[in-house]
Amino acid sequence: MAMKFGLFGINLGPCANPQIAASVAKAAEVAGFGSLWTGEHVVLTDPQLPPSPAPPLTPFLDPAVALGFLAAHTKSIRLGTGIIILPQRNPVVLAKQLASLDVLCAGRLIFGIGIGYLKPEFEAIGVPFDRKGPRAEEFLKAIISLWTMDKPEFRGKFVSFGGINAMPRPVQKPHPEIVFGGHTSEAFSRAARLAKGWYGFALDLEGAKKCVEGLRAACNNAGRRFEELEVSITPRGPIDLAEAGRFAALGVHRLILFERAADQAGLMSFIAKAERELIGKL
Repeated sequence: MAMKFGLFGINLGPCANPQIAASVAKAAEVAGFGSLWTGEHVVLTDPQLPPSPAPPLTPFLDPAVALGFLAAHTKSIRLGTGIIILPQRNPVVLAKQLASLDVLCAGRLIFGIGIGYLKPEFEAIGVPFDRKGPRAEEFLKAIISLWTMDKPEFRGKFVSFGGINAMPRPVQKPHPEIVFGGHTSEAFSRAARLAKGWYGFALDLEGAKKCVEGLRAACNNAGRRFEELEVSITPRGPIDLAEAGRFAALGVHRLILFERAADQAGLMSFIAKAERELIGKL
């Protein structure tokens, strides 16, 4: 299987500018990237406090809004949320937003999910920080109910509904592919039980190896073949073809590259280099 390549950060930094985002997305599609990925932080701590990943003035466009815009500027490249912090969201509203996005992009959405790790974000939004994992799993089940049931109904601890409907449904059937992120045993379990894929962010080879071992164990516990799970990783720092090959040897299927360029020129140069040196070479 050929290594897939994605591009991370299409909704943040320089790509918070719509003209730059559209130009970068088009260039990535032409270069052979298979997917574009957003990050998510509704708010950032001010001042920045560990483990917050970015300074407070870093612009983050909403993932669904950004990908809806880019759907109109691209034709075939897949559009991934990498990730949406699901416990912070109303699942009924999010189901509508993402179904609408899948319609707008003609079935190119990848629904990447995380549970979050920054307590100040949850406090600002007004949702509890505890029991993030169980809420995320239940919210996902509720969303899939809205996407797939003729008469959607769901009864859970955190969300319940019935006697409703919500159109449109996603273009992809039975629903857009699900990817869980996170580097914990619980995250590996969610990917093995509930998702098509797993996404690990900012990992070197040793970190990726440990995560793949955790995913293998989680798949074994879930009664699932590891080979059925698509593994995506954003490498920590730049990589060359040899390094990409070492990730592939670990069982990684997709490398989602992240260039922390300050402007459009830097991003375009990075895309051109990836096209020359990486894409289609593995």
